[in-house]
Order: sequence, then C-alpha cells, then structure tokens
Amino acid sequence: MKILFVASEAAPFIKTGGLADVAHSLPKALKKSKVDIRVIIPKYNKISKEYAEKMEHVAEFKVPVGWRNQYCGLEHLKYDSVDFYFMDNEYYFKRNEPYGHYDDGEIFSFFSRGVLEAIKYMDGFIPDIIHCNDWHSGMIPVLLDAFYRYDIRYQKIRTIFTIHNLKYQGVFSRTILGELLGLDESYFTEDKLKFYDGVSFIKGGLIYSDIVTTVSKTYANEIKMPYFGENLDGLLNGIDYKLYGILNGIDYKEYNPRKDNKIVKEYGLTTMKNKLVNKSYLQKELGLPADKDIPVIGMVTRLVGQKGLDLVKGVIKDILSLNIQLIVIGTGDQMYEDLFRYYSNKYPKKLKAYIGFNEKVARQVYAGCDMFLMPSKFEPCGIGQLIALRYGTVPIVRETGGLNDTVQSYNHKTKTGNGFSFTNYNAHDMLHVIKLAVEIFENKKEWLEIQKNAMRSEVSWKESAKEYRDIYKKLKEGN
Repeated sequence: MKILFVASEAAPFIKTGGLADVAHSLPKALKKSKVDIRVIIPKYNKISKEYAEKMEHVAEFKVPVGWRNQYCGLEHLKYDSVDFYFMDNEYYFKRNEPYGHYDDGEIFSFFSRGVLEAIKYMDGFIPDIIHCNDWHSGMIPVLLDAFYRYDIRYQKIRTIFTIHNLKYQGVFSRTILGELLGLDESYFTEDKLKFYDGVSFIKGGLIYSDIVTTVSKTYANEIKMPYFGENLDGLLNGIDYKLYGILNGIDYKEYNPRKDNKIVKEYGLTTMKNKLVNKSYLQKELGLPADKDIPVIGMVTRLVGQKGLDLVKGVIKDILSLNIQLIVIGTGDQMYEDLFRYYSNKYPKKLKAYIGFNEKVARQVYAGCDMFLMPSKFEPCGIGQLIALRYGTVPIVRETGGLNDTVQSYNHKTKTGNGFSFTNYNAHDMLHVIKLAVEIFENKKEWLEIQKNAMRSEVSWKESAKEYRDIYKKLKEGN
C-alpha cells in the first residue's frame, strides 16, 4: 500500500500543535507494518538549517493558482525511516509563522494544488491513498476530482480526510473559487463548498473524501451534536456512514521515562523513587519549596478558552488554598497569561507560571509532577494526558473527546482506573475532583498503584496504526 500523508506541519521540522506530532509518529508506526507511507509538508522558513541543509532537491515545476502559474520546488529528506517531501516557495512559506496570514487562503490553495502536481515528480511513487489532515489540505480531494481524474496516474487514487480540530475550518471569500482554486460557481452550493457567505476548505475535505476520520471515538460522536459541531453537525450526521474515530497515540521512543535525556533522573515501574528526584529538582528549579509530601499539579497547555482555563480562573483561590503546588507552562490569550502571572506573584510558594514554551522544562513537568490537570471544554484527542500517563503523572480531566477515551476514573473500591475525571463543564465539579485526588495522594501506597495503572496504560500508536492500516486496505480494495 502506498500512502501520501499530507499535513501543514510535522515534527521535528515545524510544530505549532498536536498535528505535527501525529504527522511524525503515525507514519513512523505505519512504516513498521509494511506500509509505504510518505509525508509532504510546506518548506517553511522556520525549519532549522540542521534539516534544510540535508534536503535533496528533487524537482521544480509550476503550480496553477487560479490564472497564475507559481514556482514550486520539491525537496526530500529521509528522517526516522520515513520519506518526507517539502514544497518550496519563498513567497508563500518564507514567513515567521505558518498560519494566521491575510492570504492563508492563497497559501493553502497553492499547497493543495501543489501536492497533486508533486506526485508527478516522486520517482514513480503513485499513492493508492492521499491522507489529508485538517483544513489546510481539505481542497485536495476537491481538486483531485475536478482536474486530475483524466490522468491515468490519478484515476485510482482514493482520499481520507482527518479532522484534528473542527473549530479551525479555513473559511474564505467566495471569490477564492475562481481566483485561486480555478473552480466554477457550481461549487458554491450548500452540498459542496458554500459555508454561509464563504468557501470552506474543511467542507471540501468532509464532502469529497472517501473516508473521514477524527482523533478519538468520543469526539467522532460529539461533533455530530450542535454544541461541538461548529455549525457542521448537520453535515457530519449526513456523512456518518464514512466517519470513523481513531485515537491518536504517542511515540514511545520519544516519550520514555526510562530513557529520557531531557529529565534529571530516569525511572520506570520498578524505580518509581527516582520520580521523586525529578519532583525535587522541578520544585527547586522553579522556586517552589522542595517537599515530596506536597502534591504538585502540572499544566502544559495553550492558554486559551478551549483548555478549560475559565474553570481554573473561577476557583483558583480555592485550588491554592489546598495543600498543593501548581505549575503552569504555556502561552496564549493575554487574559490567562496575566491571570497566572498575577497569582504566581501573589502566591510565590504555591504557583509558578512559566509563560512561554521550552520542551525541556515541559518534559521535566511531566516527569516531576504528581498530577496533570486538563479540564478542557472540548478536546478532540489531547496529547498532554497521554504523555502524563506514560510518565506516571496522574491526569485530572474532563470527560470529553480523547480525554474520555484515555483516562478512566480511579475506583477506590476496585483499585482500577488511571486518573480522575469529572463530567460537567463546571468549576466546582473540577475542584471536587482535585480535592479527591489530593486526599488519596496522602495514602502513598494507594497513590503508587494509581501511578502504575497510568504507566501501564496503552497510549502508543500500536492499535491505532492497525486501525488506519485496515481502513487504508478497505479503501484500496474498494470496499
């Protein structure tokens, strides 16, 4: 099976969110099961010289963008056993950030059409399936059907579209149809690309792909409801027959407390005392009192409303009145950055706010904290709780999306469960569960069992890669 995996970012080259981790670790996992999977992303200016200088120039060609023909270079680099291709155009990709530009519609119109053109130059690699991810590649299935089916090389190609976060949809002016995509006005209808007064890239992916997946089973059900559906719930109910939920995983080689050189002391199920060395170091490094008997709660998160920070804001004084320490790492909305800075200054022995992001500090939080708080309003899959489980840092989560699928609430009687959870999006429900976790933490023997339950949780790509492989096979065989 030949798969072309299309993404707007991929670790370690460029990363703004969880999609980058998926675009690196899922193809790597699939490669092990004899799938010829290759990844293509834009060649951004921010990709470090360490990688850029090792890239091999493959080809250069023109890409139709409406009435224009724009230059595109194609570069190749083998990394972690996976073939990565990079589309090069300085006008579109030589920018400080990958997204958020006034001309994002043009950038990703070029990218979508460019991916289809690039297939002609991949040394005989004609994919059976193009696997598109999020709105940035949502137009590929549309353009494939509109402009490429006449070519024998493209006639049997099938498409999969994965929703990583439905909130981000890529909606642009109606003029984009002819001006940038080369499509006529017949595509501006409710059953095609029309979304209110604009054109929706994500709608293109949902309607024109052969199969649609999203990143957890719970989220696949949630997005068919108005609360989570971002005005697309009607459409998603209509394509229910081709919608699957497949849970994301993490790369066990990248995230392994037994061999992690980013933490102070490696540890595992039989050496959990070493986790306390990481805790003590973390407390000292961030200026908190070093005390192994005080539970430390960590948050590594984007500081935005989706992540449930309104709940934390609502009861932050109550949280800080408990015998705990709270560490928050992230950047985002000014309101939340200011909130955590303020309480960090007011309660310097209780709260440390690290406004910014540093992978080494983040990894030390995963290794050194006792608990990991993730009270998201919605969470398609989530990666934070997966890393926390791997590192024996007990998650406290809201039962939504992938959080619901990966964290099972601890049962005091049966001693089962790998974390703590609450159902309603309610600050006091969250506070109640935090108090329960802090109370159980006092019983060190019981707490150790919860930590071990967490570390035994299966959060790798092993099972999910099999599910993707089965879907690829099903699609290739025309079932």
